[in-house]
Amino acid sequence: TNNNEQRWPRSMVMKFRVEREVLAEALGAAARVASTRNNAMPALSGVKLEVTGDQLTLSCTDNDLSVQFVLPVGGQADGVVVASAKLLSDIVRAGADGKVTFESAGEEVHISSGRAQTTVATFAASDFPHIALASAPPVTLSAPLLGEALRQVVRAASSDMQRLPLTGVLMSAEPEGLRLVATDSYRLAVRDLPGTNVLGHGQKVVIPSRALGELQRLLNQGDEVTLCLAEDRATFAVGNATLSTSLLQVEFPNYRQLIQPSYPNTLTVAREALLEAVRRCRIFARETTPVRLEMTATSLKLSVITQDIGNSEEEIDCSLEGTEMIVGFNPEYLAAGIEAVTGDEITIQTTDPQRPAVLRGVGADDYLYLVMPQRLTV
Repeated sequence: TNNNEQRWPRSMVMKFRVEREVLAEALGAAARVASTRNNAMPALSGVKLEVTGDQLTLSCTDNDLSVQFVLPVGGQADGVVVASAKLLSDIVRAGADGKVTFESAGEEVHISSGRAQTTVATFAASDFPHIALASAPPVTLSAPLLGEALRQVVRAASSDMQRLPLTGVLMSAEPEGLRLVATDSYRLAVRDLPGTNVLGHGQKVVIPSRALGELQRLLNQGDEVTLCLAEDRATFAVGNATLSTSLLQVEFPNYRQLIQPSYPNTLTVAREALLEAVRRCRIFARETTPVRLEMTATSLKLSVITQDIGNSEEEIDCSLEGTEMIVGFNPEYLAAGIEAVTGDEITIQTTDPQRPAVLRGVGADDYLYLVMPQRLTV
């Protein structure tokens, strides 16, 4: 390592100036990717800043997920430096408006913003890992379309790493186009993108939902996103950002068996009115308290009763085709589904109070959100 240190000093002399706001946005996104757990490799908590001419390449990785930004800057000296991503992000975000200057010296980097001067210790640049990108033919997608699909689907994935297959989003090639699916076993989200073909016939991959959550934040940077999909890795490029993630080598659960071809009962209700009502009921709901939906031919009554706290109930207009019933749901999961559905009106399709219900937007058949009911005790 001593030889390495001589070949790659901690930070080669580097200097650049850039608008604080531009840098703050990129550093914020990078800091979310940087590892916070890996004490054995401090450089994984770092961001690599590399200046070549008037171009700054800013990189972060935790070895599974990486993000890179290429920003135009006023470059004054080429070089590379690696320092704490969170620290640099906090410093730049809190700085004065206008230009910020970075200059490396020895094992430190000096940051000037307005009249404030800050010095941060650096890591050895040689410790920063190589960032792998997927080597596969590129496919171009509409960034707003993919962003909307991710908004609807990623919310249903699990964050429990003990249930690894449920932390991913399934992307599968269907006869009509691309399908995105996520489930945490309490709810299920399925979004179809007809006519979008990014996978080979019958191909499917599972992408970590954390990576797609980060991608969702980046998609407003351009109209198009370029996707490269290899056996073990996916790389997305949009605007000045490139995000790369390893794929989950897991078997995604068989979600199709949860969705029935048809449902005997369909309740139609104004989406906004239902969402507001569920949010009000949620105020009274403890973690395990269900919101009770009493469905009748012309009205939907929502109520929550929480022992020793209080209760809430309200009624909204609806139309029901099928059997009247009372069914309970987790209010968080129900609200998340209503938020995800598009359109002015929503349908809730049911079989009976013990089986999953399906939420769809009226006239929007490309998305469904399935939610398991909760047992009502009272």
